[in-house]
Amino acid sequence: MTSSPTIDSEKRFTELVQPDRVHRTLYTDQAIFEEEMEKVFGATWVFVAHASEIPRRNDFVRKRLGLRQVIVTRDATDTFHVLLNRCTHRGATVCRVESGNARRFTCPYHNWTFTNQGALAAVPLAAGYGPDFDKSALGLGRARCESYRGFIFACLNPAAPGLADHLGHAARLIDQWLDRWPDSDIRVQHGRHRLTYRGNWKLTYDNSADGYHPGFSHASLLRMRQERYGAGVDMQYVLGDVDTSQQSVTDLGNGHTFLDSRGEVERFWPQAAPMPGQDAYEHTLRNRLGSEAAAEALEIAVGSAMNLNIFPNLLIIGNQIQVIEPYGVDDTHLVWYSTSIHGPGIPDEVNSIRMRLQEDFPAFGEPDDLANFEECQEGLRISEMEWVVTGRHLDTGTETLDATGHVTAPVSSELPIRAFWREWTRIMTTGKTEAIS
Repeated sequence: MTSSPTIDSEKRFTELVQPDRVHRTLYTDQAIFEEEMEKVFGATWVFVAHASEIPRRNDFVRKRLGLRQVIVTRDATDTFHVLLNRCTHRGATVCRVESGNARRFTCPYHNWTFTNQGALAAVPLAAGYGPDFDKSALGLGRARCESYRGFIFACLNPAAPGLADHLGHAARLIDQWLDRWPDSDIRVQHGRHRLTYRGNWKLTYDNSADGYHPGFSHASLLRMRQERYGAGVDMQYVLGDVDTSQQSVTDLGNGHTFLDSRGEVERFWPQAAPMPGQDAYEHTLRNRLGSEAAAEALEIAVGSAMNLNIFPNLLIIGNQIQVIEPYGVDDTHLVWYSTSIHGPGIPDEVNSIRMRLQEDFPAFGEPDDLANFEECQEGLRISEMEWVVTGRHLDTGTETLDATGHVTAPVSSELPIRAFWREWTRIMTTGKTEAIS
């Protein structure tokens, strides 16, 4: 048994993150968690909302940036803003509803009023602050805000490169995910599943491109469907020796990772998980559109066989968006957002099918993962066993470069976990934010 690494030195994170393992305290230490909330969720770009959640001018939605409440707004000029939800007077939150439409936000405590761009607009009895009172210096805190194809990100670090640099090649995969139907876009307006677990937020990211676990963790669900509906239904390609499959995982850089199962899917609709009304929807579309056009429409109703993970908190899974929300060192919320697709020639029935299918995995598959996360957190409290193994396929000679020059490996490789920890270590040792006045 090895001795504990020093955690109070400048090099503590490089000691805690090694090429084939990481230390358990990265998941359990309160001080490390608090530093993550400052740096990882402050010094780099963090996903906060989708543009379709605030479709009209002056719409807003309340979200989170690590432990910080923020208000994401679309102002009268169609410009997005990310405002810290904290009155500059006495610290109360100024927005206390989840969403709405407003040009101004008024703090209920003393009625200080702010525009949806963050400026302080009005103060009751302002003369009481004297002749030098300067409203222009007391607006809401503001984060940098940029968007890519409807995905809105925020960053508190003025020195960080722009969003395009942060996304890098991951942006091309966002394009592939979005462009499965010509001239279409997605909308995130159809509710959400909010799930919680008693574990660290990074356990989700460890799992996000882990092709090693599905054939074991989700075996009961997949085998039940195999017995009831036959071979080939609902991701049964994750059963058995996945290292001989056509699935892969890729390190995209900047902590972003990708699990690609598209090589296992010749057609999506025949492999769809069973859902209420699917036969009736298919019959309606084939009668109206003809077999060929209906088949193309049904393809985008199902999934994408893509798991695209944008560091640190955005996971694109099938047709859904999952957002990681840390609340505490061992308290994490996962929010699954359903998406609909809109564009020329897309029948309404396609989105009805998407909604039914997007009820499936959060209800029947994700509970398996949450149980594992909680049991990991429980086990990681055992101080005598210090290390978490992350070296699968590190030394098997199976890592290669793909056509874009990124390292790729068999789907059960722990390459994505190592990619996450490399970026995490870089930010934790170099990232910093500045106070917002």
